[in-house]
Amino acid sequence: MSADRLLAFAAVSFLLIVVPGPSVLFVVGRALSHGRRAALTSVVGNTLGAYTLVVAVALGIGSVVERSVLVFTVLKLAGAAYLVYLGIKAIRQRTALQAAFTGNAGGTHGALRTLGEGYAVGVANPKTIVFFGAVLPQFVDRDQGHVAAQMLLLGLVFNIIAVLSDSVWGLAASGARTWFARSPRRLAMVGGVGGMAMIGLGVTVAATGRKD
Repeated sequence: MSADRLLAFAAVSFLLIVVPGPSVLFVVGRALSHGRRAALTSVVGNTLGAYTLVVAVALGIGSVVERSVLVFTVLKLAGAAYLVYLGIKAIRQRTALQAAFTGNAGGTHGALRTLGEGYAVGVANPKTIVFFGAVLPQFVDRDQGHVAAQMLLLGLVFNIIAVLSDSVWGLAASGARTWFARSPRRLAMVGGVGGMAMIGLGVTVAATGRKD
């Protein structure tokens, strides 16, 4: 694959990624509710979920999702419902955020659960489903062969940019959280705000996207 084609795809990917979408808002919500470690773990989970979509496209499964209104809608609504569930959970547990901030909650199981939640959001993100299904294949040089390998490489470029961008968002949000952590009341408030943001994100995901 030529360098020009890779750079063109990277530029298009950057333009898509810098506009906050479900993955960014999810990472910010995790950062506000649970701090920097949870935010960065969510970024890793998001990335693994997004790259799963790349593999699906490379294997030809992505085209089925992109062309089928039913499959696309089921994935979108499942992702939206999961975001709403996480938002409600964050609101209900907002008074326990002080323990999470001081390191008395979480642990290995918590990290694995956070990773799984990030993965679920990444693999059900309508924006990336459409992008990988409809845009990514257009940058493949089929005359060069190795179509699947080219798609995997392009997907890797996209995810490297996404990891850097989402990490910046997560670190910035977790930095703002430090101020709230000085007061349990403030921390409970930001937990509620983070939960409401995720609920709003879930509703937005469910209400937007393909109508055909």
